[in-house]
Amino acid sequence: MTQASLTVLLAAAAAALSSGCASIAVTDEALVDRTAFALGLAKSDFTISNRTDEGTTTRYSVRSKAGQEFNCFVGGSISVMGRSVSEAICTKKGEVARNPLLR
Repeated sequence: MTQASLTVLLAAAAAALSSGCASIAVTDEALVDRTAFALGLAKSDFTISNRTDEGTTTRYSVRSKAGQEFNCFVGGSISVMGRSVSEAICTKKGEVARNPLLR
């Protein structure tokens, strides 16, 4: 294998890894951790259901033990630097989604 073809192969592999989809990047543990932080709840105080992976976004439903329901999402990818999962953004069901930075 020549140096040029090796370089092309490595570049292609790096591109494939950096575009990793959420279904691989976002673990169940990451969802629980990010959701607990976003909602200010203990990890045992809610359940996650209806997970849908769309490209680099994972959308899911959350129900707290108190009966509150939320729609949440995180972004996730895998790169040469490793796995990356964003913080969860959650909106109470029935309410309009708002930018959390403007609260």
